[in-house]
Amino acid sequence: MYTIGEAAINTGISAHTLRYYEKLGLLPEPERQNGHKRLYSKKDMAFIMFLKTLKDTGMPLEEMKEFVQDGCIWDSREEDPDYKAVPVLTKRVNILEKHLRNMEEKKRELEGIMMITKEKLQTYYTLLEEDAKR
Repeated sequence: MYTIGEAAINTGISAHTLRYYEKLGLLPEPERQNGHKRLYSKKDMAFIMFLKTLKDTGMPLEEMKEFVQDGCIWDSREEDPDYKAVPVLTKRVNILEKHLRNMEEKKRELEGIMMITKEKLQTYYTLLEEDAKR
């Protein structure tokens, strides 16, 4: 089990953010030691890393919340052999497809900005060479 400080160090997500994610409902309330200190399991840590991955791709917190609100599909299937994952899977596929389209658009925008930056750099390199020859 990991304290919130250890979880923060191991995941790269601050303790403040972990508490905020809990408050938003992104993270389930963790176990508590003597009713006080938060304790995170290895499974919790893996889920936190998953949230970090979503956040690192630029997914807004509201979409992240919608994505995780139905809980873990694997756990649901283990708990209920008749569990039908199709609605949850369909919702998650839709969220990820939309997010991927957004990331692809941002990538195109960034590539355009990078091209302009490279052109500007080339202009400056040329000017530097010309000035050096004087």
